[in-house]
Amino acid sequence: MTVALAPWAATLSALTPELATVLGPLLRRLDALIGERESVAGVEGEPDGYGGLARSGRPEQLLPSEWLLAEEFPEEFLRRWTENELLHLAPELSSPVSRGRVVALVDSGPGQAGAARLVQLAALLVLHRRAAARGSELLVGVLGNPPGQLIGGDLAELLPRWLKARRHGDPTPEDVHDAERALDAAAQTWLLTSPRLAAQLPARQRTVTSAEADWSADGAGQVRVRVNGGPAVELPLPPVRIAVRALRGAEFGNSADLRAPLPGIGGALPAFTVCAGTLLARGREAGVLIALGLAGGGAVDSAARPRRHELPGPAIAAGRQGRRLLVLYAQYERLMLHVSGRGLGDPARYKVRAAELDLPRVGSAEFAELMAQPVLPLLREGEDLLLPLAGQWRRISPGGRVAGDGPVVSTAGGRPFCHAREPRLSAAPVPNGAADAEHLVHGAGFVGWSADGREWEVHGPGGSRRIVLGDGAAEVIGLVADGAEPVLITRTTAAGLVRAVRAAGVRTLSALSGGSTAPAVHPRLPLIAAEPRPGRVVVADAVSGRSHAVIRSAD
Repeated sequence: MTVALAPWAATLSALTPELATVLGPLLRRLDALIGERESVAGVEGEPDGYGGLARSGRPEQLLPSEWLLAEEFPEEFLRRWTENELLHLAPELSSPVSRGRVVALVDSGPGQAGAARLVQLAALLVLHRRAAARGSELLVGVLGNPPGQLIGGDLAELLPRWLKARRHGDPTPEDVHDAERALDAAAQTWLLTSPRLAAQLPARQRTVTSAEADWSADGAGQVRVRVNGGPAVELPLPPVRIAVRALRGAEFGNSADLRAPLPGIGGALPAFTVCAGTLLARGREAGVLIALGLAGGGAVDSAARPRRHELPGPAIAAGRQGRRLLVLYAQYERLMLHVSGRGLGDPARYKVRAAELDLPRVGSAEFAELMAQPVLPLLREGEDLLLPLAGQWRRISPGGRVAGDGPVVSTAGGRPFCHAREPRLSAAPVPNGAADAEHLVHGAGFVGWSADGREWEVHGPGGSRRIVLGDGAAEVIGLVADGAEPVLITRTTAAGLVRAVRAAGVRTLSALSGGSTAPAVHPRLPLIAAEPRPGRVVVADAVSGRSHAVIRSAD
């Protein structure tokens, strides 16, 4: 974060450092526009120092730089004086009134999608900071929602809820009037909307309107903003890449703090077993499976909670299919199917003897070793279930019939890549010759292979890339995408350092490093789950390392 944004540190802590930095110019200009039209403390009351800059004032309030200009360039000083361009310190007046809450009524319709939503984000940050300076709080009301229904809390909680509150239609002036009638008289109410709606409310003050102003091949580059109907000002937007991530909620710096009965050291790590955004782990008890659902972009809702599924026996394999969670568990030397969610007929149709799958006997040392590994993936293809065991796919048909179904695509370490069987990722077939490579990895529509584990060829929708690992002792544990660019996720065997390696550079994911076992990398989303310390699982962005959620072992 730059020096100019240092006073905003507390407010911007709700964003990632990258978004906070690129949003800075828009944020500071918008703060100045709002400050010119409404001071923090008010216009009546006792003097309370200075609160900003103004174009008018008494001579003793002129900035020192303006007096220097008068000495060095008197003609320019006179020109600025006649044009009201000289800068003065703006006095603040403390007021015994107007300590009510600051309420932002936001237009979340399609007319304020995209670039305008970024202006709303900046405006909410400005209003939150100004509310704190007044000893008050910021609340957000979504136009079109029931009047009086407001979003509150700190920014880490407020911003994700504001972003999700999107409506299919644009609001009307009646929506604004209804929302204002439900507020108390002391509330300081701001309207964040489009120029169209503001034009239908010509007498209304405390209004911020925004619309795209300049376009390039990459999208909107500037936005036209008006505050309280004043002159239009064109302000810069963040780069398209990070702007899109921000609009998806992926650049909010908060991480959900969750608790679940995860096993301590020596237990199996959580795993992403299929392409669905669900993290699965065995609990402390043998017959407990913990599931944490993630949003489509990989973010974790602050209201999300790990779900506990109690089973009659230890979970062997699991996977989510649509609204169903399918789990194969062991009981009395048999594997049984448990279905949570939408029904799947009679689960007893898939009962099968463990010996037919070459599954170790329950209670044996081999079975204990299997339980120390992550939950195996479980896929559904037609009416059949697919389970990878001992390097081979096993097909379980209704009636308990078992058949082999080919080898499991794996790296040299033998970890299954279940998503190679899923149609949604079949767009990245293994090129000729790559299947015989000693090291092979799939992920996010890409496939990578290497003969020595150090020099990798990665093939995907954008062509082929060559990635060379600087650390020969590092093992590739996953392959993700940063936009259209493939990124190898590696881990050193000695220190457990986790890195995101691309053709142009390397980033060490320090917050995910140091665990005793390799993290789990999602087969489609840029997500990674690691246990850097026993009893503390971190779900993070596999490219940047930014934490989405921390799951702590419940007491």
